[in-house]
Amino acid sequence: MAQKKVRAAIVSQEKLAEGIFSMWLDAPEMAEASRPGQFIAVYTNDPSKLLPRPISICEADKEKGRLRIVYRIAGAGTLEFSRYQAGDTLDIMGPLGNGFPLKDKKAFLIGGGIGIPPMLELAKNLECEKTAVLGYRDAETFLADEIGKYAEVVIASEDGSVGTKGNVIDAIRAGSLKADVIYACGPTPMLKALKAYAAENGIECWISLEEKMACGIGACLGCVCHSKDVDEHSNVKNKRVCKDGPVFLADEVELLSSEEQRERIAGGCMCGTVKVKED
Repeated sequence: MAQKKVRAAIVSQEKLAEGIFSMWLDAPEMAEASRPGQFIAVYTNDPSKLLPRPISICEADKEKGRLRIVYRIAGAGTLEFSRYQAGDTLDIMGPLGNGFPLKDKKAFLIGGGIGIPPMLELAKNLECEKTAVLGYRDAETFLADEIGKYAEVVIASEDGSVGTKGNVIDAIRAGSLKADVIYACGPTPMLKALKAYAAENGIECWISLEEKMACGIGACLGCVCHSKDVDEHSNVKNKRVCKDGPVFLADEVELLSSEEQRERIAGGCMCGTVKVKED
């Protein structure tokens, strides 16, 4: 399906945790075409905010023609979304990007923070032995019960209020858990640690990158990440997260910290420096 911008009606919205909201949208064509790991671009109804917000697809109900997004309030745009009610409408475009490859292997589904929502649709679609390892800040374990309907759930929390105290790798090691493939979405430090863990243990690893975006269709190069190979579109070593991703084989991309990014720029590489801040 070509990326399509449509006016979608909000079916329902609820608050799941502090600053975390769940929204169901009526979007039959997008629901039918979507795959686990893809995202949609969501536009505000404020004409002063021209750029959409990229939000992962949490669920796709193909029978009812609905999409679910679960998002965190991160700025004025997402704050506006949180005030919408059933019956309101907004523009969305999608489905965008690629998705997770569905392997018939024993799997870890690893989500950290707002990287947890896409793990629900992935858990529903994977037909294999699977363990969802979910990382939270505290005891507000949004979506854990829902994901638990489709996979064994193991929880890590930063404050130790639930599950293993620490991060997702701490939880894996504490439970002596094993898998043959990793699917992960979350903050860059978590993905870097998982990439290293997968390499050390010879595990296939697929990661979904979180990145601020502008156009959402690969034209503006505002969301590039550093890659091992030269990109055919830009002729430099980068990949467009919105178009080539957001899901990549971990070995295909470099995950740079802010300090490493600054060092790369100081060395003369300007790829990956353009970002759009949420106003």
